[in-house]
Amino acid sequence: MTTRDRQPIGRDYQLMVSALAEATRRRDVELGGAEQAYQDSAAQAAGELTRAEGEALSADRWAGAAAAQVLDVDREANRLWDELRRARGLRMRSLGEVPEPASIDALPQVALPRTPSSSLPEAEPAQAPGVLLARVAARIDGTVRPAGRRALPRWALPVLPLVGALIAALTGLVAAGLVTIGGMGLWGGPVLRGLGWLAFLVAPSAGVPVAALSAHRWLEAKLDIGGIGLTLLGGMISATLMSLAFAATH
Repeated sequence: MTTRDRQPIGRDYQLMVSALAEATRRRDVELGGAEQAYQDSAAQAAGELTRAEGEALSADRWAGAAAAQVLDVDREANRLWDELRRARGLRMRSLGEVPEPASIDALPQVALPRTPSSSLPEAEPAQAPGVLLARVAARIDGTVRPAGRRALPRWALPVLPLVGALIAALTGLVAAGLVTIGGMGLWGGPVLRGLGWLAFLVAPSAGVPVAALSAHRWLEAKLDIGGIGLTLLGGMISATLMSLAFAATH
């Protein structure tokens, strides 16, 4: 076999080697693409897993906060119901136990967010359980214990006789002045003297309206029977002393 006969075999061999190199190069490129795609998919899956774990943790926290809020709402509702049952009146005492909460199916959908991050519309925050319970508490407080019906503080009790004595003394001074002026022989003197003696009769109890108005306006309390008695006691002592002094001078 001559050299000329061996040349086609050499060219075929070179073509085969070139084809093998090209196939190897394509294989390396495809393997690199597959590896890169695998790494990208793994990174994306890891990111999705991390995000899912974060959302699960957030959901757990939201569920815990919601459960705590439910307990707080139930506790406050029970307290308000017991307070309402202790109110005066047969109708209040026959209310019975706390009613069962409404079914979830009966609640509006806006009150049941699907995710912790979902927020209510602008008009819904006013309907939060805490706000509703605060309104109920204010209404019960205004109905059961309205302003002006609370008991007087203890420190105000010793002041009531002084108020009664002071008002009675002022009324007695006015009465003495009317009696004195009416006795001077002026026109309408008998009327003035009659008003003066009437003022003497009213003087012991003149401090009661003043004490009641002051307690209602400044202390938001009611002047009860004990307070009225203390005020009358001071007024009677003061009016008696004023009457005796006036009688001694006349």
